[in-house]
Amino acid sequence: MSYTGFASIYDELMTHAPYDEWAEFTEEIITHANKQINSVLDLGCGTGEVTIRLAEKGYTITGVDKSSEMLSQAMVKSTENQLPISWIKQDITELTGFSNIDLCVSYCDVMNYITSKTDIESVCERVYHSLNDDGLFVFDIHAPHYANEFLIGNTFVDVTDELSYIWECEQGDEQTDMYHYLTFFQRVGEHYVRFDEIHHQKVYDIAIYTTILKNVGFSNINIYADFTLENENSLENSERLFILAKK
Repeated sequence: MSYTGFASIYDELMTHAPYDEWAEFTEEIITHANKQINSVLDLGCGTGEVTIRLAEKGYTITGVDKSSEMLSQAMVKSTENQLPISWIKQDITELTGFSNIDLCVSYCDVMNYITSKTDIESVCERVYHSLNDDGLFVFDIHAPHYANEFLIGNTFVDVTDELSYIWECEQGDEQTDMYHYLTFFQRVGEHYVRFDEIHHQKVYDIAIYTTILKNVGFSNINIYADFTLENENSLENSERLFILAKK
């Protein structure tokens, strides 16, 4: 997957993304854990929307992403808002150089882009060693039923004067293995420029993630759904699941 052309239009495409909810949910997790949180890593931070919101809440935060183009967009925002955020270019499967971090977060389907169990294990192990002795790790994934019923096999289209896209989601080799075929038409002057993206995602069963986390050394693993800590919300009927683990 490449974000070379995608980065410049990413924020326009994601105007309805629940960034405020991710930031508020993070604060709920911190309050519920009754922990003093100072240092935060945002893994797969993209253009920094969640990172910036958490920085505005007073956390010392570092955004990590493997896309230079995404990080460039993020850096412009933090500079404009005079926020002291560190931006680091790294693949999170090879995360290195961090220690005694209080909280690691990874939102907006980042872990769905980690498509092999070996790489998921690598991310979890590297996060584990980056945290302090009772640090927290929280990430989200598509709910498996949501991926199967509402994404795979469907086509999504959005048309505006400035930017249009066609998004086709097709199943890969396994049930929750999916390929997103995206075609964009961006207006440049009097003409439209076309470019294409292919994104590969995979959703594993919750038991796979929890087993990997436990094997790495995490404990007190909890599953939440759709931005709430209330377990009344059925995991089976949710769109997005959150996995919280304590070192």
